[in-house]
Formats: sequence, C-alpha cells, structure tokens
Amino acid sequence: MKRLLLVFLLLSIFACKTSKEETPSPPNVVFIFADDMTYSAINALGNNEIETPNLDRLVTHGTTFTNAYNMGAWNGAICAASRAMLLSGRTVWDVNNFRKNWINNKELDKTWSKLMEGAGYDTYMTGKWHIDAKADSVFQNVVHIRPGMPDDAWEHSEMVQKFKDIKGTDTDPATLMPVGYNRPLSEQDTTWSPTDPKFGGFWEGGKHWSEVLKDDALGFIDKAEKSDNPFFMYLAFNAPHDPRQAPQEFIDKYPLENISLPESWLPEYPFKDDMGCGPNLRDEALAPFPRTAYATKVHIQEYYAIISHLDVQIGEILDRLEATGKMDNTYIIFTADHGLAAGRHGLIGKQSQFDHSIRAPFMITGPNIPENKKVTEAIYLQDAMATGLDIANIEKPGYVFFNSVLDLASGKQSESSYDAIYNGYIDLQRMIRKDGFKLIIYPKIKKVLLFDMANDPEEMNNLADNEAYKDKVEALFKDLVQLQKDMNDPLDLTSIIAL
Repeated sequence: MKRLLLVFLLLSIFACKTSKEETPSPPNVVFIFADDMTYSAINALGNNEIETPNLDRLVTHGTTFTNAYNMGAWNGAICAASRAMLLSGRTVWDVNNFRKNWINNKELDKTWSKLMEGAGYDTYMTGKWHIDAKADSVFQNVVHIRPGMPDDAWEHSEMVQKFKDIKGTDTDPATLMPVGYNRPLSEQDTTWSPTDPKFGGFWEGGKHWSEVLKDDALGFIDKAEKSDNPFFMYLAFNAPHDPRQAPQEFIDKYPLENISLPESWLPEYPFKDDMGCGPNLRDEALAPFPRTAYATKVHIQEYYAIISHLDVQIGEILDRLEATGKMDNTYIIFTADHGLAAGRHGLIGKQSQFDHSIRAPFMITGPNIPENKKVTEAIYLQDAMATGLDIANIEKPGYVFFNSVLDLASGKQSESSYDAIYNGYIDLQRMIRKDGFKLIIYPKIKKVLLFDMANDPEEMNNLADNEAYKDKVEALFKDLVQLQKDMNDPLDLTSIIAL
C-alpha cells in the first residue's frame, strides 16, 4: 500500500511538473519610444553618416517595417496626438474628441497599459508622457514623468502669444527668440552650446535625461526579474527632440565636413507659410531663415549626436535584458512618435506631409520574429499597441483602429493591411499615400502635390500639374475624401478644392 502511495505521489509530481513545462509563461513586452526620430536616422537602414550600433542590433536581430507612418495631429505638438493614438488605439480625430475623458479621469481602463495589466502584466513607465491622462493612473510603476520637451525657456504657448502680439507690425520675429533659437547665424555664432549644462534642457537635474531613463529602465528590469508575472515596459525617451544636447564626445563624432546636405535641401520652402511652417512655428524657428548650408549642418550634427547618445542608453537596456535570461521570452518594439525634417525641403521640424516628417523607424524583435527582415508594406506606428496586445494574447477591442504587425512580420497573409495611409495636420495639410504615390494638399492655397514615391523617394518632383497624371490625382483625391469620412475628419476638402 505504501509503495502504491509513493508511486501515485511521484506520478502526481511528474504530472504537475510536465503541466507547468507545457504552459509557457506569457511573453514580456518592452516598448522603446523615441521622439522626433526620422526613419532614415539609423546606420543599418542606409545612413552611413550616423553611428547607431545598438539600434542596428534591433534591425539585424528582428524585422523592420520600412514604411511606418504617423496619422497626423490637431496642433503643432505632433507628439501629443501621436502618443494619444498609441495609448488609446483611436484615430487622430477620434482621439482628439476622446481626450476629455482622460482629462476627467475616465476610460483609463481602455488604455494599452491597463489592458496589459488586466491580463496579468506588471506595467512600468518612465520618460516623456505628454498625454492628458495621468501616467500613474495608467501604469502601475512610474518614475520621472517628463513633459513634452525639456524646458529651454520658451514654451510653445508663450511663443504663440508673442507672435500674435507682433502680427501686422514691423517687429522682426527673430528679436523674440531666446538663446538656442535662430541659430547659428554664422560660424562665429557661439551663443549656445549643446554640451554646456548651463543651458538646462536635457541637463536639468545634473544628469542627461536619456541616461536617467536608462537608469530607470535598469531598475525596472531588476524589479521585473524578481517577479513571476510577465512585464510591459513603456520607455519613452525625449531624445532626439530639441534642444538636441549631448556630451562633447558625441558631438566630436560628427565633424561638419563629414556631414552632407540632404538631397532635397532648400534655403526656403516656397509654401512654408501657407502650410503652417513659417517662422512663427516653434520648430522652424530653431534655425535662421533663409536656411544656410552651415546652419543646416550644425543642426544635423547635433541631431546625430543626441541619437548616438540615445543609442548607447538603448544598448545598456538590451544588455541588461539579455543578462536576466528573459530575452528569449521578450518582444522589443522600437519606434518614434514621428519623424523630423532636419533640413530637408528647407524645413527643420515635423509639421509636414513629407516622409521625413511623418515616417518613423519601426523594428520588432522576439520569439518567432524573423531576423534581418525588411517589410515594405505601409503601416501606422500606432500599430505598436495592437501588436503588444496580440503578443499578450489579448483580444483587440473594437474601439482600436490600428492592427497587429505580427502576421506581416512572419510573412503570413494578413487581413489587417491598410489600403492607403492617411495624414491630417490641423486644417492646413492633408495627405494620402496609396499604390506607390502620395497626394498632398495645402487647402489654404488650394495647392496640390503628387509624388511618385518609387522613383522620387525624396519628394522633389511634383507631378500634379502634369497632364499625364490627371487621372491619378483625381483618383487619389477621391480616395482621400473617403478616408476623411472614415476618420471623422472635420475638414471638407470638396468645398475648397474642385478637381
């Protein structure tokens, strides 16, 4: 009898052990988010002028979506709209109406993080927030909540009011700008330095904000390592948003003589004012008008430097994840909230419909994700939310517009592909990208642009006035109007432009 009991006990223990082994732990999700980082700012994706060895690791060990787009914004702070879409799953105009719920502390249970928490995930957040909901009401573990941008003594609202005050006067806008803007005026202009802590910004608090975020992330990983629960980390860097500051060693990596001007560089974009990108837009006020080759190269130098500094911090996070032994069951998604012009088309900021401003890098690594693969099918960067839910085996709620990219990454037939990509900026710009072409409209001046993205990726040759492309313009315009209806876009293009 004792022998039978012993056998039964051993069999029970074996059965329990086998059951545990056959039930894999839910995978972890680490979301790494950059700010103002264009799709072409990674060495492994074709930019030989920039050093990004750790972002290159994600490209090499994962799948890259080479056409990841933001959907637009209702004001100049593109990042606020992008992040609201990302956390809510709603489209740009729907989330703009939805934001009042977050302001009133409602509907928080429908955020990406809360959905993950509901499935048993420990959730962690650090870095840039810039969303109406309170971060600590959305994530369980929160440190160092950062604002939309490091404080460089010129808030966007303050700038807008100053320019309103001088509208219609002879006052030069440049006279209103604090140190760090409208620079450099010449090679002798040393009024501001990206490496000097006295200018605050990323240096506020005594340690560069990217390094602080990295330290926070390492602390989160240490805490997660001690837990049996799966984890979801939301690591939102402010870099490489301006003021683009980095230690001197990173500036030294990029001598100006080694930096080339963008192919689409212009001293001044002819439609800048009518599309809302004139001197009274904060982002564009960073460099003097008209643009000079020297000033443009300085801004690119500082952009590359802060990205390389960011890359080092990402490398330490990846190394720590690998050291825990959890990497085999961890997915990493990297993207940015939008792109940045950095001199292309005579622009500096991100408030345009050109790819440099609405297109961001998007890489994913993890179990069963093909390595060193490029997917050219267009997606929205906000697909990161639906992808995270898919990884966690959480059914996508009906209010989430965006789609998981897992099937596209694995090469499976996907029903979630987008027929076209849409973008809307205030009431000043609209865009549709479909079948290899992009149609851009500036409603204020009834200007129509058409680009063949396959043969003109830098968007330099406008085909809209070419009679041979009349049918293409009309077809895309019709599709854009339909997309506007689908997106609840408040702007009626048909009352402005008749094609």
